[in-house]
Amino acid sequence: MGQLFYLKECSSTNDEISKFLLYGNSDFTALHTFNQTKGRGQYGNTWASTAGKNVAYTLAVKAQSSLLPDFIFNYYTAVVIRDFLANLTDNDVKIKWPNDIILRNKKIVGILIEKKKFNQDNYFIIGAGFNVLQDHFDEISHAGSLLTQTGQVYDLDDFVLNLHEYLCEKLKNIPSEKEIINQFNGNLFRKDEISVFEIEKERQNGIIRNADEKGELWIELERDGLKPFYHKEIKLLY
Repeated sequence: MGQLFYLKECSSTNDEISKFLLYGNSDFTALHTFNQTKGRGQYGNTWASTAGKNVAYTLAVKAQSSLLPDFIFNYYTAVVIRDFLANLTDNDVKIKWPNDIILRNKKIVGILIEKKKFNQDNYFIIGAGFNVLQDHFDEISHAGSLLTQTGQVYDLDDFVLNLHEYLCEKLKNIPSEKEIINQFNGNLFRKDEISVFEIEKERQNGIIRNADEKGELWIELERDGLKPFYHKEIKLLY
């Protein structure tokens, strides 16, 4: 298991992790805080978090440790985090494409994976914000936490230690690309269900069929038929 560092408060664990990648053995180094003040999400989105109730966690993995294409690595990270939470809560946890984690129709985890170079080494910087003990989400109707969705209270320190150990183990033993894609699709939120989508400010019914190895999501639309989409080209309304 790699090293796990803690900061009482920080702006963004994805930004601060660079300060801990100083040595040649920095692979699988992680940083966490329970008070992240300027969390970042996918494509410039923000990730707000209540101090002392949630977990901001970043794991740095040397890119040479994985031979997977970037999109498949992203898929696998989402699968591993999903599996960890499904085992922890004994619930059916889903992945909302490309990599949000959903529990009982509420987003409980946001994931941001970046590729950066430090000290001549390329790293996957895996950032994840876990809503654990927060009980109100006034401004974000689709957000929830482990507490709101299961009624269970989790110790934040134990949560992070178990998470870190699980992620390191799974990311050191990566399965085949085909297996990853199958696992991802097997846990895809609203797969094969009629849903409402927004495309260029217009709404249309459709059915998610599968995610592919290029990072595209294939949706069978009511008017336009089966089409692939990249992230931000289509929005799932739920």
